[in-house]
Amino acid sequence: MSGKTSKSLSATIAEHPFMHGLDAKFIQLVSNKAVQRSYERGEMLFKEGETADKFFLVLQGKVALELARPEKDRLTIETVGDGEVVGWSWMVPPFRWSFDARALKSTQVIALDAELLRENLESNPKDGYNFLLRLLPVVGNRLENTRLQLMDVYGV
Repeated sequence: MSGKTSKSLSATIAEHPFMHGLDAKFIQLVSNKAVQRSYERGEMLFKEGETADKFFLVLQGKVALELARPEKDRLTIETVGDGEVVGWSWMVPPFRWSFDARALKSTQVIALDAELLRENLESNPKDGYNFLLRLLPVVGNRLENTRLQLMDVYGV
């Protein structure tokens, strides 16, 4: 994994499909601790149980959200690609990842600082509401995909 910053990072964040159209001031505030990162095939963005301290905007690549199973192959819950987001465990205490996230190919993301993001969601209610309206369908889809995968695995 590599990390870098850019003068145009806030512009890149504003152009990301998930963030596009949010208030420019809000984008600037949450960009303050943002970092652009690259992950090579097989590298982990995060592991289940670790502190959930980032929200990932996928710029390019593919990320598998995986569930480790004792003495069995890993179960891929969902694959996320260009223009999508990874990670919502940073929203809910105890702020721990529920799954693993692994790059399936060379992947570029912008990692937003979760604490700064939570602070700005709370202090800017209108922006926070608009952000959560975008995040809730992601959460719902991930929960539905998890349910479908588990039904398939366990034949329910």
